[in-house]
Amino acid sequence: MAAKKTSDYPAKQRQINEDIATGNFKPCYLIFGEEAYLRIQNRDKLRKALLGSGDAMNMQHYEGDSINPGEVIDMAETLPFFAERRVIVIENSGFFKKGCPELADYLKNQSETTVFVFVESNVDKRNALYKAVSKQGLAISCDTPDEQMLSKWVASKIKAENKRISPRAIAYFITRVGTDMSNMSNEMDKLVSYCLGRDEITENDIDAVCANWLTSRIFEMTDAITQRNQQKAIEIYYDLLALKTAPEMILALIARQFNLMLQTKEMVEKRIDSSSIAKTLGLLPFVGSKYVELVRNYSFDDIKQSLDLCLESDYLVKSGKLDHVISVEMIIIKASSRKK
Repeated sequence: MAAKKTSDYPAKQRQINEDIATGNFKPCYLIFGEEAYLRIQNRDKLRKALLGSGDAMNMQHYEGDSINPGEVIDMAETLPFFAERRVIVIENSGFFKKGCPELADYLKNQSETTVFVFVESNVDKRNALYKAVSKQGLAISCDTPDEQMLSKWVASKIKAENKRISPRAIAYFITRVGTDMSNMSNEMDKLVSYCLGRDEITENDIDAVCANWLTSRIFEMTDAITQRNQQKAIEIYYDLLALKTAPEMILALIARQFNLMLQTKEMVEKRIDSSSIAKTLGLLPFVGSKYVELVRNYSFDDIKQSLDLCLESDYLVKSGKLDHVISVEMIIIKASSRKK
């Protein structure tokens, strides 16, 4: 069975919180990953703690792909002005993809009065600078949490506003607005304001306030594929293209759907109950049950062939042998045409 993706984010987050609580900071931090909300949250938390009551003049911020490493190193060697440390924040530099040997070498013996905070969306873990930060400091990967963790996060934020929301309403909220945490946070703020004077947030409130975001439209299309509703799937696909949705993003979500189905089918055949399946896959029980019902209409080989089709299509597109738009259409037609 395919292994469930695990994350060391909680452990790394606890380490950052401990560093802040004790004041024993590492010489450098790297905050990276696909979830911008978590990257910004950790960046701001570290920056505030590192500066303390010190003057902001002891913080230097560099951003973009034209940063001069020599200038950064000179600044790092400059003593802080009436403060314990100098803080250097470097964002979206590309150093962790294209490389920066100067900084990678400098971090091995950097100034004791300077702390670096690097913030990147993408990194190459084979990169020398990544290895240097990992060895000398701490690198935390801010990937989008799974559905269970997102559910807990939504519940905690709603509770902090002295409101109640049921697990089913949370599942509906996630389906409605998608898994981008910045967008989810904004939508929760709107819900709380809309429900002033009431204790509970309901699915009707979510319908009334929350926009039906692009992500939910994509999932509607993948559902149509797995339910073999070919016409609906094709119509949604071309609607998404009209909204300038990247075909590669659509392909990735289709592949994710079939990967979850494959794992579900394997567990169903082993007579594992739906709640345990949901827990193993990091899904909400409500969503896990949906997958259990869905795979009853598929054989194991059907699901495997559909997933292989996605992987093959991705390879052909990346090797320049197939057009992106056509590749996804072919997957929709073939995957939704399989006989029960």
